[in-house]
Amino acid sequence: MRIKRIGLWLLVCGIFLGLSLGIGMCAKDKSVNQKEKLYESLELFADTVSIINGGFVDEVDSKDLIYGALKGMLSSLDPYSQFLDPDTYKEMKVTTGGEFGGLGIEISIRDNLLTVISPIAGTPAYRIGIKAYDRILKIDDESTKDITLIEAVKKMRGKPGEPVKLTILREGAGRLLEFNIVRDIIKIESIKEAEIIEDKIGYIQIAEFQEHTKRDLDKALKKLEAQGMKGLIIDLRNNPGGLLTVAVEIADFFLPEGKLIVSTKGRNLAQNLVFKSHKTSAHLDYPIVILINEGSASGSEIVAGALRDNKRALLLGTKTFGKGSVQTIIPLSDGSAVRLTTSKYYLPCGESIHEEGIVPDIEVDEEEYVAKKQEKVDVFEQIEKEPQAEIDLEKEQQEKYDIQLERAIDLIKGIVAYQDLTSVQKLP
Repeated sequence: MRIKRIGLWLLVCGIFLGLSLGIGMCAKDKSVNQKEKLYESLELFADTVSIINGGFVDEVDSKDLIYGALKGMLSSLDPYSQFLDPDTYKEMKVTTGGEFGGLGIEISIRDNLLTVISPIAGTPAYRIGIKAYDRILKIDDESTKDITLIEAVKKMRGKPGEPVKLTILREGAGRLLEFNIVRDIIKIESIKEAEIIEDKIGYIQIAEFQEHTKRDLDKALKKLEAQGMKGLIIDLRNNPGGLLTVAVEIADFFLPEGKLIVSTKGRNLAQNLVFKSHKTSAHLDYPIVILINEGSASGSEIVAGALRDNKRALLLGTKTFGKGSVQTIIPLSDGSAVRLTTSKYYLPCGESIHEEGIVPDIEVDEEEYVAKKQEKVDVFEQIEKEPQAEIDLEKEQQEKYDIQLERAIDLIKGIVAYQDLTSVQKLP
């Protein structure tokens, strides 16, 4: 028994040492006292595993015990650090491919509650009315208390066509809300819309930052600029982020060379990075307004903050979500992986927006308002459809307006008009 326990202790030491080396967090200058404390803790862990193996009522797989311990260890750090067993890691890689069966929401843990970062535009969750900051208290009537992000994702993901019931706590609702959402194939397109909306004002909606977002944005900008675009609205509302490097590339499109985009700082010197713009042909010839809301997180906050701090864009909307940490995926030898928060990012102004968010330059609540208007009726068409119906020469129609977008359009118009005025005044 003693030999078994020593062997198990060595195994545990090996696993933890391997993790430490793989993550690069074991600094060479750690004191002997710290090392002694580490080995004492590992021995305590090995003793506990040995007691479970020898005394638990059912036979236990040692790997299951180790996996359980690693999940608990990572989840105790912060809401974003996780241990990914081989199946979960494989599933995560499938998700990043851009297509999977699910609801279409990005989630996090806030105040020990499962919280929606943002619904992805065009998905079942978005269409049914799930909002950023909704707290998910139950999934299919099962409590989410103490649930991990990985467990929550597994419960909500599944075969298209199958329903999922979410019980939601929403601030100001006054009661719990229940949503029955039918899973669908989630296809994440980075650029949702790119068009000239009016008066040569371009509109681009970026849903998420993926590997091909840079290529898609380049294509969209060339199309709009060929149509004589005079101003641009970039819609980052409900954009949960994505790849840090891609967010940097997107900001790089609109900044002159040498401007600070974002910096990251961590305990490991290798995580202290500075990202600056390097393009010499940036798109600098027109004003930009960026739309943001509480569903704008991570990468979208990097882009918004970088363009605002470099005086390249104005931000309009509501305060962003406030996810300012960077996670690194470290694969392990058995097909599992560690997702570890390794640094926080800082905007050009030096601020970290982690759990704080970015306050827009112009705050506009995103509630849509309804405008009513009278429209003339085609009498002959109405008689043909309903011969016996009462004829009304006018009918009332309702039109929904996106108030934030409308305000952004007005703002761009004002800036363009001012630029035209000042350019005329400078003529000899």
